[in-house]
Amino acid sequence: MLLLAAAPLLAAAPERDPGPEIAARAVAVLRARAAALPGPGLLRSYDVRTGADATDFDRVHANCAYSYDNAVAGLALLAAGETMLARRLGDAFLAAQAADRFWRDGRLRNAYAAGPVSRPAALPGWWDAASGQWLEDGYQAGSATGVIAWIMLFWLALRARTGDITYEAAANRAADWVETTQRAARGYTGGTLGFEPAPVRLSWTSTEHNLDLFVAFRGLGRAAAAAHARDFVASMWSAPERRFFSGLTPEGAPNPHSAVDANLWPLLAPDPDPAWTPALDWVLTRHGLPAETPEGVDFNTDRDGIWLEGTAITALALRRAGRAVAARRLTRTLAGQFSPGGLVFATTTPRLTTGLSTGLDQTAPDFLYFRRPHLAATAWTALAGLGADPLRLAT
Repeated sequence: MLLLAAAPLLAAAPERDPGPEIAARAVAVLRARAAALPGPGLLRSYDVRTGADATDFDRVHANCAYSYDNAVAGLALLAAGETMLARRLGDAFLAAQAADRFWRDGRLRNAYAAGPVSRPAALPGWWDAASGQWLEDGYQAGSATGVIAWIMLFWLALRARTGDITYEAAANRAADWVETTQRAARGYTGGTLGFEPAPVRLSWTSTEHNLDLFVAFRGLGRAAAAAHARDFVASMWSAPERRFFSGLTPEGAPNPHSAVDANLWPLLAPDPDPAWTPALDWVLTRHGLPAETPEGVDFNTDRDGIWLEGTAITALALRRAGRAVAARRLTRTLAGQFSPGGLVFATTTPRLTTGLSTGLDQTAPDFLYFRRPHLAATAWTALAGLGADPLRLAT
């Protein structure tokens, strides 16, 4: 009788939330890696393979600290209460902005060499034995509008935590560059690609970038600029499809590409329009794997594997929406994807397509993710586990 009476109680017991576990593990590795820096510095974005197992991806990323990855890692450290360690990353961006090898206008690069910031700030690169020369990557040397926005958001969060106005001043310098060089009739364009002295200006306009800028400009008190960016985001809402387009093509046409971040970050930002709520179900329906009860999301809609950074973003959005059961399915996936070195893998498959390009040829979808331990995936996992919205830390 006791067993029969106990069975329904056991069956109804709530499922354990993996959130605290994944938060603790992800924060621990971020803390350890930031603490290993001798002072201001940036963290390598990927744990790469070496020797005979190394691929071209590993060689290009062996000393690469992507700025976006480090900004999100810094925000995750702040969310976990590790303010002094977060300052090491934030101060590294201050040094990089002040000591660019060419620019003096407040812009920042998409990537820097991992480790302490040199003077001038070194960019990532690799030795090419075939040509006998040191090479650099044009995307890494460029300045994407959205990347700069995330550094601004990180600096504003540091200003809020520390009271140090140096961070706000640096964010305003970066904002001046964006407003001066990237403002278009609708929103702000994508930034630049390539090397000084004449990088190529990217004429497309991104929903994601403008959402990031809206929050950053708002945090800086730049009301007109914030409204200009938010108006663009709102204009990309497709009411018939109940989702966001990813932006405008260089020709000014809506880009129908389906992007997880373009659909979910507007829901995580301050004061989202309630009409945008269905974008979460768009992501689950079009990007979710498996299709019926998603345990992860793909970067695009071909569903050739799980993108773990996007899965963490989706878990946070589900948690924010009060959909705890669905969020737990995704955080369980994240809990099983920690690498031996502590970082979360970028993907669950050896290679993941995105449908995007890293260069000027937008018809060449050469932007790929590989199954390597990834800083940004780890930082978003920490944020998802903590239930901390990085777009609100600066406000």
